[in-house]
Amino acid sequence: MRPLQGITVVTLEHAIAAPFCTRQLADLGARVIKIERPGVGDFARGYDQRVKGLASHFVWTNRSKESLSLDVKHPKAAELLRQLIVEKADVVVQNLAPGAAARLGVSFDALRERRPDLIVCDISGYGDDPANPGPYRDKKAYDLLIQSESGFVSITGTPDEPCKAGLSIADIAAGMYAYTNILAALLQRAIDGKGRRIDISMLEAMGEWMGYAMYYAFDGAPPPPRAGAAHATIYPYGPFPTGDGRTVMLGLQNEREWQQFCAKVLRQPELANDARFTGNAKRVTHRDALRALIVEAFAPLSAEQVLERIDDAQIANAQVNDMAGLWAHAQLKARERWREVDSPVGPVPALLPPGSWDDGEPVLDPVPALGQHTDRILAELGVDAAGVAALRAAEAI
Repeated sequence: MRPLQGITVVTLEHAIAAPFCTRQLADLGARVIKIERPGVGDFARGYDQRVKGLASHFVWTNRSKESLSLDVKHPKAAELLRQLIVEKADVVVQNLAPGAAARLGVSFDALRERRPDLIVCDISGYGDDPANPGPYRDKKAYDLLIQSESGFVSITGTPDEPCKAGLSIADIAAGMYAYTNILAALLQRAIDGKGRRIDISMLEAMGEWMGYAMYYAFDGAPPPPRAGAAHATIYPYGPFPTGDGRTVMLGLQNEREWQQFCAKVLRQPELANDARFTGNAKRVTHRDALRALIVEAFAPLSAEQVLERIDDAQIANAQVNDMAGLWAHAQLKARERWREVDSPVGPVPALLPPGSWDDGEPVLDPVPALGQHTDRILAELGVDAAGVAALRAAEAI
């Protein structure tokens, strides 16, 4: 028995935010029916061909789903979509353009009379509440744009140039809040039997994640400075080169660790009492001078030697892995986190989602081909083979 076994999710989704949310619902055992455009599908299918010809984003966010190809603008397909939701769905997730779900007749307001227990989660860039749209409601919202609007880009990068995150973190943030809000809504429905609408905004999700930076700049104070891969307000905390051309990451959190770092890592115990570096605030102020001393001390050493010293001092540290290093990470291997999932091009590796259960594993079913489950799902709705053929001839599916 998986936690969401028996729950059916119908999702009109594309790209990352909604697919990441619904994949996690599928991980927990929900049946997820993904509505895709005939012949094209989720446009994330075409982002790249890095996984044996499949797109990396799509493989990551779409395992364990069923693909139903419907041209939702076709009247017959739109009616089938509404029938599917009314008869089968517990949850509807959509990240179409603001207002599109209402035009299709699958918004919360359009469905609540027929299905008062239905949970509808709308994901958008800036919020899609018709009663309180705000001036940005209809603006296009891609991950980089939300990273920018939320202020994230302004505090990320080097002193000379702002940067975006290397991952689609605005999409991921919105997907995570959609996921957790849906779980909460299912718990509430189990108590009161009522459905509800969930309105998830990418900007608001990133705004929550920016909380520390906003409070740091509270009441007109300067924001955290851009510091590359280093911490903006704690030092030394970040990457440092070693003599063999590699980079190690380390982080000091308190004065005890500073004393240990000077004595056991730098092997300059007298530095601990240098007036320039007594206390984190002074170390941040004089970070250039301190960095020069650290780089000089690490120059004769390999990364392994530096990490050995840092471990001996019981100071937090890490290797700066690339993607090959993550694929081969000893901890993931030791904890047996790797599995395989099937796909249209054969088995591909997959990480178990975070967390572990004593009585079983998350669902790791195949990544679907476009429209792979169309005929079977339509049969569940009472459409016979002749009807399916007619729909296909009309290009409704």
